[in-house]
Amino acid sequence: MSSKDWLEKDFYAVLGVTKSASPDEIKKAYRKLARDLHPDRNPGNKEAEEKFKAASEAYDVLADDKKRKEYDEMRSLFGSGAFRRGARTGGGAQFDPSDLFGGFSGAGGAAGADRRFGGSGFSDIFSSIFSGGGGGAGPATRRGPQRGRDVETEVTLDFAQAVRGTTLPLTLRTPGACDTCRGSGAKPGTTPRACAKCQGTGLISSNQGSFSFSEPCRDCQGSGSIVDEKCPECRGTGGVTKTRTINVRFPAGVADGQRIRLSGRGEPGDRGGPAGDLYVQVKVRPDDLFGRSGDDLTLTVPISMAEAVLGADLRVPTLDSPVTLRVPPGTPSGRKLRARGKGVVRKEGQAGDLIVTVEVQIPAGVTGEARDALEKFAKLTPPPARDRLEARVRKAAG
Repeated sequence: MSSKDWLEKDFYAVLGVTKSASPDEIKKAYRKLARDLHPDRNPGNKEAEEKFKAASEAYDVLADDKKRKEYDEMRSLFGSGAFRRGARTGGGAQFDPSDLFGGFSGAGGAAGADRRFGGSGFSDIFSSIFSGGGGGAGPATRRGPQRGRDVETEVTLDFAQAVRGTTLPLTLRTPGACDTCRGSGAKPGTTPRACAKCQGTGLISSNQGSFSFSEPCRDCQGSGSIVDEKCPECRGTGGVTKTRTINVRFPAGVADGQRIRLSGRGEPGDRGGPAGDLYVQVKVRPDDLFGRSGDDLTLTVPISMAEAVLGADLRVPTLDSPVTLRVPPGTPSGRKLRARGKGVVRKEGQAGDLIVTVEVQIPAGVTGEARDALEKFAKLTPPPARDRLEARVRKAAG
């Protein structure tokens, strides 16, 4: 993305958020737009496709803290009139772009500005906006290869798949180079011609005082070439929406809400540029028995009052084979038992545990021999220690 794009495009407006929006608000706004405008939901709708691309472009900048800071500061500086300073001083001296950065304390001009803006080469950004000084236009250069946009999709895994890890085929519909014209946009057997207006550079330069600005050529849309006979498949755009299937490996222990990045699996680049990345948002279906806490699996098991008092051997399931846990005599409800190594197994060989919480079930009502036995049991066992509670009751009553 060129620095001129940063100056001309309001990425906050594209996503429908304010400049003070939090990262979560930006992400939420983008995901809503991506769902509504995705090519799968709007087949053949060019307007929706362009809006989808614009939203992806805006999110690529605003979701990255470093890019967002540079974007905000550049637009703030331009809007404040810093670029419109007098081209010449009272003594006739020509404007020096490094003067813009003299106010950065300890920075020492443009080089210091580069350090303030994260070492990203802020002076290089200005060199792409101001193509020349002293009233003459510098030589326009055609824009080079552009990195493809990132793509985001969502996958839902079963609980066991997320815990053990799995490989799944993922089918995507994303823009790609047209196979008929190989991305040129021209009808097979013909070739694009160099744009006469920009001489094939893709850029038009204009002078304003001592500044020389460059902007994309409107005749060729910045491509540097004109297609006279358009490809019937892509209608001269050089790109089509393609369906492709890739195998995605989800590592053992992937969690709900985790975002997996697949480098170079996004949209193809422009003019031979590298492809963007594919981000896969993981959703995990809850299991009807097991829960999860980090690398530990959790399970709640009911036991009877007799098992809690007398103790018992408790056979419980795991995601593999069952295990037997010992319930000690006198176990209270809510006690946790641990089966080591029966949780999430990581690739490096480390494994979490299975945490079993016992829940003592009290019968709703007993009759006959069961009631007689329970009454006898109550007489033969000491009462609960409630001395402190009874003392407080007597104090309150007296």
